[in-house]
Amino acid sequence: MIAHIDGIVSEKNPDSVVIDCGGVGYMLSCSSATIAACPAVGKNAKLYAYLAVREDAMELYGFISKEEKKMFLRLTGVSGIGPKSALGVLSTLSVHDLSVALVTGDANSLARAPGIGKKTAQRLILELKDKVGNDELTAVSSQERFVPRSESAQAEAIEALMALGYASAEAARAVSSVGSGFEKTNDIVFQALKKLGGGL
Repeated sequence: MIAHIDGIVSEKNPDSVVIDCGGVGYMLSCSSATIAACPAVGKNAKLYAYLAVREDAMELYGFISKEEKKMFLRLTGVSGIGPKSALGVLSTLSVHDLSVALVTGDANSLARAPGIGKKTAQRLILELKDKVGNDELTAVSSQERFVPRSESAQAEAIEALMALGYASAEAARAVSSVGSGFEKTNDIVFQALKKLGGGL
């Protein structure tokens, strides 16, 4: 099993990255988020990897974070969701937004991904909503510098509500219902508490 590839970026394509490692170029299919976050050609990069072996082919997939790889594996574990569809979902929604969409049952957000219809989105929610961990709802971890500031604030707000005793799903639903006009963590928490009936 290949856990990660660490080397020099030799190519960045719309749907893949080539990393030169020890004189061998490894082509990894990636989400648009990973490609955007990957360093420029000529720079060193480390991508977490997954090797998919089929009867007629072997394909290598790359991820900017362990969280993205974990979510990819969860998605491909759902019947009817192949690696390409999983990358499409991860190209449309960040790991954090995808986690919130699954927990809150937001099929419309999931259906924005290419090849994911309403029925498939509902199946993803049914099979994965209970598998999303609290850390995926609250932490942007190694992707933090590539994530919009408002998303980081949302993650912090969910964590704050959980610290106050709210369940992860309840906290995620309340935060996701707060309008986009609020970008600071404190403001999001305040608005979410009002929706939860615990306004100050």
